[in-house]
Amino acid sequence: MVTLTGNTIYLRALEPEDLEFIYRIENNENLWEVSYTQTPYSRFLIRQYLENAHQDIYEAKQLRLAICLKDSFEAVGLIDLFDYDPANARAGVGLIVADETQRGKGLGTEALGLVIQYVFSTLRLHQLYANIDTENIASKTLFTNFDFNLIGVKQQWNRRGKAWADEALYQLINKQ
Repeated sequence: MVTLTGNTIYLRALEPEDLEFIYRIENNENLWEVSYTQTPYSRFLIRQYLENAHQDIYEAKQLRLAICLKDSFEAVGLIDLFDYDPANARAGVGLIVADETQRGKGLGTEALGLVIQYVFSTLRLHQLYANIDTENIASKTLFTNFDFNLIGVKQQWNRRGKAWADEALYQLINKQ
């Protein structure tokens, strides 16, 4: 799996053994704001999701990959392609390094770089986009370091308790 292998990480398909890892992420209320989740997921539902994870991006219109350290099978994060639109050759992208001890070490940067290379060369997409909370400095920095451009801000887009938060839309066009 050379395509999705970097210097310190590799990206792999989801496996049944990822159930507890995904369960923890999907049920972490601190992440619900960025994942558009408002309800908990049962292990049963996640098990069903994993049983269908064999579908490719063309069938499922999404692709979720585990971010793993090179010397381990254990996932430390996830990177997702979603809303895949083959007619317009685009998809959304999002990622999380769930293991807080691994944040700030460049794993997200390496994962995003691998996915960009993969979608532009293998899937032949024309563009990627990312929706980022305007106050999420780490994500804005990550995506702009890969030349994603801010193309708009959706005002009061997401509810945060009793307040509203703006969401920025970033876009990367394949120049090749």
